Amino acid sequence: MSRMMLSFLFCVWVVMGVGLPAGAEEITVAAASDLNFAMKELVAEYEKATNDHVKLSLGSSGNFYAQIQNGAPFDLYFSADIGYPRKLDEAGLAVPGSLYRYAIGRIVIWAGTVSQLDVSKGFALLQDPKVKKIAIANPKHAPYGRAAVAAMESAKVYDAVKDKLILGENISQAAQFIESGACDVGVIALSLALAPAMKAKGVYWEVPAEAHPPLEQGVVILKSSKHQEAAKQFLAFLRAAKGQEIMRRYGFTLPD
Repeated sequence: MSRMMLSFLFCVWVVMGVGLPAGAEEITVAAASDLNFAMKELVAEYEKATNDHVKLSLGSSGNFYAQIQNGAPFDLYFSADIGYPRKLDEAGLAVPGSLYRYAIGRIVIWAGTVSQLDVSKGFALLQDPKVKKIAIANPKHAPYGRAAVAAMESAKVYDAVKDKLILGENISQAAQFIESGACDVGVIALSLALAPAMKAKGVYWEVPAEAHPPLEQGVVILKSSKHQEAAKQFLAFLRAAKGQEIMRRYGFTLPD
């Protein structure tokens, strides 16, 4: 066989892939973007511990909910608002008994260190004339955006600053707006503020938990999943010691 033919066959082999190891499965996970860094770390540890592969999609909880209702082929759905997976469960679209409240999220006011803004002022900072643009997630479909609006209303600053708000498609995009300098400050997930990249570039002030309804986050295994046992195994890993340690490190309050 010629060297050219061998090279061609090698390229075909690479393109087609060698497949997953024997007995392994690939599960597809739709996860709220506040889980960006925590979930990527969790997936990496899970894949090390098992033969399974995890295909991760990150986005807004509300958008994923709509996609799942329209038949999107996910195995697991991690929402930043437990209300969405609860509705799927009630509609018979989730595996019975799989609904699990995996965490309670927190929000913070975050600013880059180069801005020299004093985040310790809390919501009063948002009214500072130097603050022209405030990033939050779109409250229409992002639970963290709704929490940000509720907290601003509780602090009685929402009406004064609403024209400064720049809406990200999800909480990760809102964080990118501030990190890039496109916005002066933002109200984002604590889990993102604790990620190494953002921790090195900015400072944050933690919004009191009582300032907004609790960000109860929930997950379900979807009834349409063809990999339900593997999905259960992933959830078991999340609930075990390593998974819980990762979630705590990113600022999530864990259920009892």
